[in-house]
Amino acid sequence: MERILPLQEKAKKTLRELKIDNVSFRHDDGGWGWELKAPFDGILVAAAPTELPEMLLEQMAMGAVMLIPIGKYGSQELQRVTRTPDGYEVEELEMVNFVPFLSGKE
Repeated sequence: MERILPLQEKAKKTLRELKIDNVSFRHDDGGWGWELKAPFDGILVAAAPTELPEMLLEQMAMGAVMLIPIGKYGSQELQRVTRTPDGYEVEELEMVNFVPFLSGKE
């Protein structure tokens, strides 16, 4: 899932060159996830929302792990979120700096 089309095209090209062909691509707003492909065993988020996106949590399979930076620029924390039978377990890993989580697509 990539909101910026030229970045997605570059990723496709790189993966083709590496002969990696088990990756699906979608040009869209990543905050909504990809409901048609859910549930996911793992989610890696490369931009920082200010709070955990509910839509992504809902698309996690039981036992799935999501790595996601949370917070405003300059004060973000990388979190590991694991879906359990009782809900979600959140582990704070370390302070990080990622680009902000933006809506829409380019």
